[in-house]
Amino acid sequence: MNYFVFALRNLKRKGIRSWLTLLGIFVGVMAVVALISLGNALQVAVTSQFGIAQTEIITIQASGIAFGPPGQGAVTPLEVGDVEAIEKLGSVERAVRRNFGSGKFEYNDMLVFGNAVNIPSGKDKDFIYEQVGNKVEVGRLLEDDDIGKVFLGYNFYVNKVGLEKEVIPGKTVTIEGKDFEVVGILAKQGSFIFDNVVYMNDRDMENLFGYGDSVNAIVAQPKNADEMDKTKEDIEKLMRKRRDVKVGEEDFTVSTPEASLESVNSILGGITIFLAIVAGISIFIGAIGIVNTMTTSVLERKKEIGIMKAIGARNSQIFMQFFVESGMLGLVGGVVGVIFGVSIGFLGVFFINNLLGTEIKPAIDFCLIFFSLLGSFLIGGIAGIVPAMHAAKQSPVEALRG
Repeated sequence: MNYFVFALRNLKRKGIRSWLTLLGIFVGVMAVVALISLGNALQVAVTSQFGIAQTEIITIQASGIAFGPPGQGAVTPLEVGDVEAIEKLGSVERAVRRNFGSGKFEYNDMLVFGNAVNIPSGKDKDFIYEQVGNKVEVGRLLEDDDIGKVFLGYNFYVNKVGLEKEVIPGKTVTIEGKDFEVVGILAKQGSFIFDNVVYMNDRDMENLFGYGDSVNAIVAQPKNADEMDKTKEDIEKLMRKRRDVKVGEEDFTVSTPEASLESVNSILGGITIFLAIVAGISIFIGAIGIVNTMTTSVLERKKEIGIMKAIGARNSQIFMQFFVESGMLGLVGGVVGVIFGVSIGFLGVFFINNLLGTEIKPAIDFCLIFFSLLGSFLIGGIAGIVPAMHAAKQSPVEALRG
């Protein structure tokens, strides 16, 4: 304990020099803690944006120039015949047509632009409802015979779409100049896509947007969830044949939620690694600062070292005093960095929730904090080894003369 007491006393005596030395370690540890906390939160947030309750589905879309929702404006759009052909595959349980529309939404004398998505009829409707959780916040879901009616995403209910007033069941909204009755509000999905969408039956969508036989996306359910890759390959082969394209020249995409998540996580991982390298450089600079500070400290305290040796202090004790002192420099920087890093993590989660509409709960990773503090102490200690060895090897006579 004496080593730590002496170290704290000496750090306090150095004043502003100690704080400047801590800056590099502080910034590095803060960045590491904040990055890992925000990275985990962002990964959960991005995952929730897919708005899918089940992962055993395959999505087919036409590729090319697109404006608005996925599949719109494609050079060669999908057709109803593609849906029917995919559903006939032996590995496919069902294939469901999905269409989207972009347009004007009016309510409370306010105008916003948004997206609408179709709700199919029959068993396909039940399947789609399963994908969005099959729950309503208030009201009810659409039935097959509902004409001139819609249900809305959660953000319309909590006034987050710019209408300055919440929309509730029973109210009338105007979409592309036509009035619709609101029958219900979908329960919160935690997705800025699905929580902002207008849902309407196929007939109303067709009358409003006139998409004819065009299909923006096809959702396919494999018969065997364990053979997702095989089903995906079967669909790709069929679509190449139907669209007369070769391997590598596809004008369509066939994707699974897991594959999409892997791509997103890969991008997030690359960004995290880059920022971690920047944090590592900051820590390295901090370590250099500790070396400089401790070297200066040894030169300034030569008489102190000489007195200690004259009254019987061993080389190992002199070494440990300076080693612990340099370790304490790193540790104090680490403590301050952890406090700021955790705070940034909490604030980041708050902003992510507000931006994306998610409900991620901030959490303190105690293992991360422990290893961050241990690492900062060891970095400081290692940085002080050379100055500590130099102090320990000094002759008492020469030290007293200095």
